[in-house]
Amino acid sequence: MITIKDIAKKANVSEGTVDRVIHNRGGVSKKTEASVKKILKFYNFSVNPVASALAKKNSHFIATLIPEHNASDLFWKSPYLGILKGANDVKRFGVQVNNFTFNQYDPKSYLNTFHSLLETMPTAVIMAPNFLKETKQIVNKLEALNIPYLFLNVDIDGFKNKAFVGQDSYMAGYIAGKLMNLSIPKPSTFLIIQTRHNTIKNNSITNRIKGFNDYLLKNKINSKTQILKIENLNDSFEAKEKINTHLKQHPEIEGVFVPSSRIYIIVDYIDATYLKNLELIGFDNTPQNTECLKNDSVSFLISQKPFDQGYESVRLMTDYLTLKKSMLNDKIHLPIDILTKENVDYNERNEFVFESEKVKNNS
Repeated sequence: MITIKDIAKKANVSEGTVDRVIHNRGGVSKKTEASVKKILKFYNFSVNPVASALAKKNSHFIATLIPEHNASDLFWKSPYLGILKGANDVKRFGVQVNNFTFNQYDPKSYLNTFHSLLETMPTAVIMAPNFLKETKQIVNKLEALNIPYLFLNVDIDGFKNKAFVGQDSYMAGYIAGKLMNLSIPKPSTFLIIQTRHNTIKNNSITNRIKGFNDYLLKNKINSKTQILKIENLNDSFEAKEKINTHLKQHPEIEGVFVPSSRIYIIVDYIDATYLKNLELIGFDNTPQNTECLKNDSVSFLISQKPFDQGYESVRLMTDYLTLKKSMLNDKIHLPIDILTKENVDYNERNEFVFESEKVKNNS
């Protein structure tokens, strides 16, 4: 029996295009539609009426475009799980969610994955706009096709995204500044380690640093900050040498602020002789970061609730598509959690429960 996949291969189009032709959803050029229908007729292709009814019910297709995760960089696993949970919950509203992932360090991967996404002809797109130049190209295409889009986790100004779902990064940095001052109340020097600064125009990192410095400034804290930029954090020899040389040259440094989710790498690079005398503050409760918190290498982690970011973005876009709830470039800021070794195991319970259920159902 011939399948939609077979038809798509013979017509040299995506399965989504064949599905749209079969169910008369539109969005396909007349030439492509005629070609697909000709092949359908030749093979006497028929659709199961029950399956057809269900397919017609699924009138909205949300595509998500987020970075991939791996064992050494687990941050994006949480938004991904949140998206999966959201996808499960919105099925009953006739909404299907398809996830596409890209290499967060490679702008070509970002663009190529978007082109694959676009072939599925989505009704709406949820995306993490990691690269500024490529995001402009993607957004221009989406706007030309009248496809609404929402920004997840990374907030970049100057676009017509329907909303942003993520952390108030300025306030998170401000809180980090307060925590550092509470940890070291006397005048001191704090080192801010910034990585990948030339790869993306990430407002989140910039705003966290601004918030951190503003806390000290607005509260007239007589402490100074220094910024150390690491070009490639994955180059362990160079990064380790640069960090420890800086600490050796500046013995007055008593606190280290890492405004990203990779503080565990910084901890691994800092020599033990320096580490034991430093207060470190970073972001996100990835397993590696949590371990650093529990063994007292890190004093505080600030969570941006990544699981909830993924879930809320799907829910918000579903409300927009199905209930016509307006979004006027809303900024949906999620709670800012301060994590310590004592409370970290109680954070993100929804994520842990969902992942456990998912594993159980797949076993």
